[in-house]
Amino acid sequence: MGSRRELLTAEESYGKRSSSEILEFGGTMKLLTQRVQLPSVLVWLCGWAWLSLPAQQTATPAPADQTASPPAPAPAPGSQEPASAPDDSKPQQNTDGTFTIQRTVRLVVLDMVVTDPKGNVVTNLSRESFHVEEAGQPQQIQNFEPAGAHPIDPQATIDSTADLDRLAPRAPVNIILLDEFNTRFEDMAFARYSLKKYLDRQPAKLATPTILIAVSLEKFTVLRDYTQNKDELLSALDHHFVAYSWQVQQGAWVGERYATAFVTLRRVAEAVRGHPGHKNMIWIGRGFPSLNFARVSADTQDHIESAVRSCLIMLRNSRITLYTIDPAGVMVNPSEYGGGFIADDPFGGNYQFDRLARATGGGALYGRNDVDAEIGTAIHDGSSFYTLSYRPSNPPSPADIKKFRRIKVTVDRPDLKVITREGYYPSTPPAPVDMQNPSRRLVTDLVAAEASTMVYDGVPVSLVPSPGDPNTYTVRVDAKGLVWSPGAGTTERQAEVILLVATFDSKGKELTRAAKTILAKAPPTEPDNGELKRGLDIQYKLESNPKAVRARFVVRVSSTGRIGTADATLGQTAGGVHAQ
Repeated sequence: MGSRRELLTAEESYGKRSSSEILEFGGTMKLLTQRVQLPSVLVWLCGWAWLSLPAQQTATPAPADQTASPPAPAPAPGSQEPASAPDDSKPQQNTDGTFTIQRTVRLVVLDMVVTDPKGNVVTNLSRESFHVEEAGQPQQIQNFEPAGAHPIDPQATIDSTADLDRLAPRAPVNIILLDEFNTRFEDMAFARYSLKKYLDRQPAKLATPTILIAVSLEKFTVLRDYTQNKDELLSALDHHFVAYSWQVQQGAWVGERYATAFVTLRRVAEAVRGHPGHKNMIWIGRGFPSLNFARVSADTQDHIESAVRSCLIMLRNSRITLYTIDPAGVMVNPSEYGGGFIADDPFGGNYQFDRLARATGGGALYGRNDVDAEIGTAIHDGSSFYTLSYRPSNPPSPADIKKFRRIKVTVDRPDLKVITREGYYPSTPPAPVDMQNPSRRLVTDLVAAEASTMVYDGVPVSLVPSPGDPNTYTVRVDAKGLVWSPGAGTTERQAEVILLVATFDSKGKELTRAAKTILAKAPPTEPDNGELKRGLDIQYKLESNPKAVRARFVVRVSSTGRIGTADATLGQTAGGVHAQ
């Protein structure tokens, strides 16, 4: 459709059927119609050409990053949205002639584990036992939840993301990720053995829903969606063939491996953002490739630090605590992972992945051969979190948006240790979308969502197939996922989304991809301000292709940056639609 804009009318799917809104379809996003693929262009999507090797594939560089830090919508109860820079609105004149300036400061939510001197988890502390400081100032605790506050109903059984969001929206979950792109083949084989050994000791029905993911340079694979069925996880593990990472063996493709690590963290954080419960992410592998920082420029180090900050914001927005487990155990020849390994810590010869884990309130486990016990430690800690929240008494100013806000939590008993995140970087809203020159970050996030089979639940999205045309669907965006701008005079309230649709063949190869902006305008009868609960129905017709067996619909809400997905099995009736 190019730059031409077209006005369409669609019936409102929530509320009164007599009302309607205008859907304005904008231009096509160029970079997404050029068939950008993961992982061959991860380096230039992330702007990391400084680590590329001559033998690697290259692509025309994307424009400079236009988006700000990851989005920060108003948090739902129990969410991990960090405080943002105060929203200083225009002064409002009062009836007595004075003016009032309103400032909005979001809650800071902390998940914490408390241990005694022997490392045992302590779960019987009260709210009065905890004390919080941010940027050196004491804070008043507003909400408090004891350890294990959201157990799953014993009668409920979680077997998918849809089950989790429907039956246990506040429950904690485990995300187990096998890092096959920075871990030697023999070490990953031992990691799989250790994970199987740990699962074998668990009951048939797990207490905590668990998702199992494997990542190589070529693929991001959900081996098993959230489940409490131990046997399902074991079966998925047995049927998965580990990717042989020759790049690790040869110390090659450093840029791709760095980019894959950061993109993997971002795509998981974005995918699980719609679930407000705490997530315990157990990364089994080395995280980053070997890179001795003494041999790289200051600009390179700054670039990695910037990526670390971005990941920290996204992990905290999604309420993820990261644990990294090194499956190599006690190493006889550490130089197998590269020369930089000897000089630095075990996680790929760099300090960042270790710091990343500790900054989220997790930790790095390495140098032991009982990897199964390390997995158990990480999972046990993840089920023993206290949660508290507060509104900063000294909120960050717009000038402090890039400064780290350090947090300190203590308890009355001096012999106890509180493990929580070290602080946060204030978030800013996402920048407006430029469809002709989209930012690298925007393209990376959309392509990652489209190429994944992981369910993204940041925006509730469902599909309704047309009864008369198997290639036509109504994409339904629930009102809970939309944010409508205020109206002003003759300007209607608006909500903008990006709709990306891709089809795949039976081997998972992408066949088609299209992306457009859609601007929805509410009827003028709606009030200019206040909460507006209106969803969207968007009709979409797929191109007929006999090779296509699956379609993925990706919706990104521009004002929040949140993403939702829905999948359809093509060539079937309504029963083949999987709406998540």
